[in-house]
Amino acid sequence: MRLKLTIAYDGRTLAGWQSQPEGNTVQDFIEKAIAETAKQPVRLHGSGRTDAGVHALGQIAHFEAPEELTMNPFNWVPALNTKLPHCIRIMSCEEVPAEFHARYGATGKTYRYDISTEPVLTPFRAGLAWHLPRQLDPYTLREALDLFIGRHDFEAFGAKRGYETEETSYVRTVTAVELAPLEWGWRITYSGDGFLYKMVRLLTGTAIQAAQGRIGLAQVAGYLDQAKGLPGGKSPFCAPPDGLFLERVEYGEVTHR
Repeated sequence: MRLKLTIAYDGRTLAGWQSQPEGNTVQDFIEKAIAETAKQPVRLHGSGRTDAGVHALGQIAHFEAPEELTMNPFNWVPALNTKLPHCIRIMSCEEVPAEFHARYGATGKTYRYDISTEPVLTPFRAGLAWHLPRQLDPYTLREALDLFIGRHDFEAFGAKRGYETEETSYVRTVTAVELAPLEWGWRITYSGDGFLYKMVRLLTGTAIQAAQGRIGLAQVAGYLDQAKGLPGGKSPFCAPPDGLFLERVEYGEVTHR
C-alpha cells in the first residue's frame, strides 16, 4: 500500500529535509517514526528538498507500507505524530495508486516568503520572517517581481548541487508572483512548475536589492535568460531561509483509493 503524507514543519531547529548522517532532518525523523510503527526500515520519498531553517505547510512525501501491516491510512497520522518532535507534524495520510510519486509526479509548487519591516522583530516571528527594518519601495519590489513571471532560464538564480552537466536545464515557468501587505510587513508568493535549488531565496534577495535602491531593474532583468557562460553573472543576493515556506505541492489528477 502506497501512502501519501502531507507534512508541516517549523525548520528553525532542523537541518533541512534531506537525510544526513547527523540525523537532524525531517526525512530522518519521519523515517524513524515509520520504522518504529512498521517494525522495519521504510524509505520515505519527498517532493523535494528544503534547506536548513526553511519551513513547510504542505510538504508531500510517500512510502510503501509493509503488506503485513493492515493499519488504516487515517491511523498513521496519530501513530507517527506521537513519535515526532513538536516541530514536525503529519497533517494527513491517504492511500494513492502505485504509480504516484511525490517527487516525479509533482506538476507545480507554491512557496511564500514573509518579510517583516517592523523596527523591532518580535521574538514570536524570529526565524519565521526576514527582518528588514530598512525602508523598501513596494512599487519597485512589484516591478522586480513581475520580471520573473513567465518561462525563463533561471540559471543565475540557482545554486549548484555539484551533479549538474552540460545537459542540465535551468528553464522553469513561474506562473504567478503575488505581493501582499501584512500588518507587519510583506508576503511574496511564488507559483510555478518547479524551482531550482535556492531559486526562491535568490529571486527574493535580488528583488529586495532593487526595492531598496541598491541595484536597478535592468540589472535584475539582466540575470534572466543568459546564454551559456552567464555574461551577466550569477545573482549574489540570496535571502536567508527564515521567511521561506513551502506552501503546497500540486499533482495531476490522482485517484485516491
